[in-house]
Amino acid sequence: MTKRKLPIGIQTFRTIREGGYYYVDKTGFIQRLVDEGSHYFLSRPRRFGKSLFLDTLKELFQGSEALFEGLDIHSHWDWSVRHPVVRLSFGGGNFTEPGQVSKEALAQLEMIAEDAGVPVRYDTAPSRFRHLLRTLHQHAGQRVAVLVDEYDKPMLDALEAPDQARANRDTLRALYATIKDCDEHIRFTFLTGVSQFSKVSVFSGLNNLTDLTLDPPYSAICGYTDGDLDQVFGPELPGLDRGAVRDWYNGYNWLGEERVYNPFDILQLFRSRRFKAYWFETGTPAFLVDTLLKRGVASPVLDGLVSTQDLLSAFDVDNIGTEALLFQTGYLTIADTEDRLGDTLLRLGYPNREVRQSLNQSLMSSLLPQDSRSLDESIELVKRLTSNDFIGLEASIRTLFASIPYNWHVRNDIANYEGYYASVFYSHFAATGLDIRVEDASSSGRVDMCVRSNGNIYLFEFKVVELAPEGTAMAQLKERGYADKYRAVNQPVHLIAVEFSREQRNLVSFAVEEA
Repeated sequence: MTKRKLPIGIQTFRTIREGGYYYVDKTGFIQRLVDEGSHYFLSRPRRFGKSLFLDTLKELFQGSEALFEGLDIHSHWDWSVRHPVVRLSFGGGNFTEPGQVSKEALAQLEMIAEDAGVPVRYDTAPSRFRHLLRTLHQHAGQRVAVLVDEYDKPMLDALEAPDQARANRDTLRALYATIKDCDEHIRFTFLTGVSQFSKVSVFSGLNNLTDLTLDPPYSAICGYTDGDLDQVFGPELPGLDRGAVRDWYNGYNWLGEERVYNPFDILQLFRSRRFKAYWFETGTPAFLVDTLLKRGVASPVLDGLVSTQDLLSAFDVDNIGTEALLFQTGYLTIADTEDRLGDTLLRLGYPNREVRQSLNQSLMSSLLPQDSRSLDESIELVKRLTSNDFIGLEASIRTLFASIPYNWHVRNDIANYEGYYASVFYSHFAATGLDIRVEDASSSGRVDMCVRSNGNIYLFEFKVVELAPEGTAMAQLKERGYADKYRAVNQPVHLIAVEFSREQRNLVSFAVEEA
């Protein structure tokens, strides 16, 4: 296996195949899609390879056989048939101004018509789209493949201006409804984007789409699997700690048997040979952090949110659920499933270290005043914990909380004292990259936070003394036997009881015992 060029930022299938770049073969998924149906929708987070997948579809339906030699689909495709392709993308442009969606759609349809030698008619996007599909079918004698990339960007761009977002949604609804109206002229449809806007809001006129987002056989339709790293990128792996690669970047799941990597992370890692938050740093929206704080979502609850498949799909301009927002944007993924009373519950969690660490660093930037945040303090916290310097750990935490101005938590919209201080405590630890689990379940209940580090296990229980008349945090740790679950791993288990006072606005007790 020889080294190839890394396709960083390349979304054009032809460039990758003709330019000697690595390529992970996804054409087996395409063959299955064509065999099973004709109209599809897929939601995946940004930089997961959606645009490249659509470009692969374009070249396939246009009959570019040479590009597919050696790939799964090559011997199964009828290369004598070529279909016209209408490919729309809303990835460019700014859609915060009225009328921009319609102008962009009209312009793209006009360019496609001109390239195909079809006369441009009609002044509305749906009418022009309808005319184009019918005419392309008539001229080519074959039905059209319709591909839409970033179908949702006009709505996402305007989320902070709801009236404009609704106007953009209505414009797109009329455009996409044309696809169903022109079904006799269409061979294949594939729409993709970041979010999974409800069919009622955007696709009310296009109810024949098959949603692949949480379809287990298509879980790895975008992204790289562990097998892909071995079979395609083998020459890039020597010198990299495979366990660290998994810890940092693996973990995304859409109900499939395998978890996948974000391609952008992996390609950047192979280029630089350094572990960094590549995906997170390219576009984490301030809107996300602001939304979490405005809704009063305490950061410890993020890693363990429970939802259903319907709730994860309930995404609209006027109704964006916290679980759906975090899941569809890629900051949480499906960690586990549970059948309960005939319904499947989905437990969400951070996909990997990159997201857990980086998102909590962003949350810390909003939870604390600027002069309270210190990289040195975070490094010291890790050192003190991993060396079992509990006196130093307590001093570090007291200093952190003492630096927070009176009533600072109110400006962050986490309305209760307990939620705010628990968020600061948790995010301070999570931002360091430590292995953290919240409300880790045992037969006797759920401990607030479990940290594994340096061959030790640390079990934290938090209480606000004014709100906990039933007893101390240490008493709860002992009485409920939280340590019992961990004795089998034969590692030291430390019970750490942390008690805050609402009146004193700081720790009033920090007790440590070895279980």
